[in-house]
Amino acid sequence: LGKSCKMVPVMAGGIVLGGKKYSVAEYLQVAAITLGVTIFNFGGKKKKKGKPDQPFGLVLLAVSLLMDAVTGGLQDKVKQTTKEINPLVKGAKPSMHESMFWTNFSGCLVAILLALVTGHLMNGLKFCSKHPPVLKAIVVYSLASAVGQNFIYYVITQFNPLVLTTVTTTRKIFSTLFSVFRNPDNSLSSMQWGGTSLVFAGLIGDILKKMSTRPKAPPPPPPSPAPPIEEPVPTRNVV
Repeated sequence: LGKSCKMVPVMAGGIVLGGKKYSVAEYLQVAAITLGVTIFNFGGKKKKKGKPDQPFGLVLLAVSLLMDAVTGGLQDKVKQTTKEINPLVKGAKPSMHESMFWTNFSGCLVAILLALVTGHLMNGLKFCSKHPPVLKAIVVYSLASAVGQNFIYYVITQFNPLVLTTVTTTRKIFSTLFSVFRNPDNSLSSMQWGGTSLVFAGLIGDILKKMSTRPKAPPPPPPSPAPPIEEPVPTRNVV
């Protein structure tokens, strides 16, 4: 439920770190989508009551949302800096695979260091050596993740992190709606339909705004005037 609000910190990070400016319509669209996803997640069928929320878990959730804001803001900042240091290159921006490589490379270094400090690296290697199917599953998962990241970084480089967050935040609703139409037994509550309507209102508003602000093609140049026709000069026969 907390991650449903991911669009808000990403937008805040874009403003503070990336220097982005959003219109009032974009604020309203983010509010509608965030509220709709929250209502959708909250209005589902009640599950068995679990353990009460732990303060440490809430702290981790807050840190995760904060890092979402920092990541989105820095991605906007990198794109803006790339344009500034390449003023002669129209539309200069980091490539999709360049962003993908450096993000995964830095994340891999952090993961290895943490695994070494905690001692989980050696335990994990021993476990995989004893259970080869687990290693095979990890390789397949890594390949699938690499393929999926191509689409993620395409959206980041061609659009912006807020668009990616919109996609990842609303994907649960679309997958749930697909399961409903596929199997009518998976019905939604009235509250979930209301949340879905809010999400679609925000998405449609965003689409209409982009269509209205799309630059129009310049009109074709007027046809050049035809050159004047010169009349032949009469000649006289001199005897």
